[in-house]
Amino acid sequence: MRQKPLRFGTPFIGQDEIDAVTDVLKSGWISTGPKTQEFEERFRDYVGAKNAIALYSCTDAMELSLVLAGIGNGDEVITSPMTFVATANIIIHQGATPVFADIKRETLNIDPSEIIKKITPRTRAIIPVHYSGQPCEMDEIMDIAERYKLVITEDAAHATGAEYHGKKIGSIGHTTAFSFHVQKTMTTAEGGMLTTDNDEWANKAKILRLHGMSKDAWGRSSASQVLYDVVYPGYKCNMTDIQSAIGLVQLAKLESFIETRQKLVKIYNEAFSQMPEIDTIKRIDGIRHSENMYVILINLDLLSIDRNEFIRCLTAENIFCSVHFRPVHLHSYYSDTFGYKRGDYPNAELAFDRAITLPLSPSMSEEDVHDVINAVKKIAIYYRK
Repeated sequence: MRQKPLRFGTPFIGQDEIDAVTDVLKSGWISTGPKTQEFEERFRDYVGAKNAIALYSCTDAMELSLVLAGIGNGDEVITSPMTFVATANIIIHQGATPVFADIKRETLNIDPSEIIKKITPRTRAIIPVHYSGQPCEMDEIMDIAERYKLVITEDAAHATGAEYHGKKIGSIGHTTAFSFHVQKTMTTAEGGMLTTDNDEWANKAKILRLHGMSKDAWGRSSASQVLYDVVYPGYKCNMTDIQSAIGLVQLAKLESFIETRQKLVKIYNEAFSQMPEIDTIKRIDGIRHSENMYVILINLDLLSIDRNEFIRCLTAENIFCSVHFRPVHLHSYYSDTFGYKRGDYPNAELAFDRAITLPLSPSMSEEDVHDVINAVKKIAIYYRK
């Protein structure tokens, strides 16, 4: 058994990030300012979008996307049930109704053929979720959007650095929302980014993120203007220069982070390909996976324990894991409000019952990965039917 606990989702933070934050703290300007502007410009160029707006979270980026698209009362927005509840919650916040389309068993990404089945005259938008960092089938989804005149807001919380047919995620949909939470491919501790090629939407998002004010504090300071006007009933979801300083360093390291993750994933894949009790997620052609999460699916037909017991055994081996995700329709608010029940989205439910997210981080060593593999193998063999 491993002696030292292997924590789930430990970020890679080096002296560069510490020095960058220290510099901002010493600068005298720590809220939204020049570092945030620089981070937006660097991120925009990295993904190949015309605009990038730094925000406090990916949730904020998704919610502002729906506001910009004019989503409101009576509208429907189609998304995956296999996602964190924030994806559906922001639809509720706009007075719209979330409509779920089941996933593909092989990829755990939303199934375009299921999306079509869910379209009604009230459908206004689709939120494809790039599960674990693998891009959805965006050609098919964009074709559906064009055919039915729908807005595409990509939930790319897991997909910073991912690519679809040579295009970076962040440059395909009408808007894309990224997460820089501590467990993501790169981090600002908390934080998010909205990208779009729509200049009008980008300008409005910058105003909406800070109370609807025509100029933020840095803008007023730079222009020697004290007064401002409130032109929209906005929000409070701006990113600070402290966060942006971390983000700039992390963005510069992102490619090396992904390369490290790829090496660790290769070790996982090779080991689990020899274990019939463990299934891995299929990858579609023409994509680059961000490797944000490594999810295995245990084969319950070959084991005498369920997923939860398997995780308890891993914890006993000092391997800490997680589950991504309990399908949204099985949470009590959604089942009580909309009448959802088990059986409504069988592919998402099948994945949930079997899924375990194993540790994966650029802070991990190959020895750490082998410790995880050995623990999984030990449990699978012991509880093999």
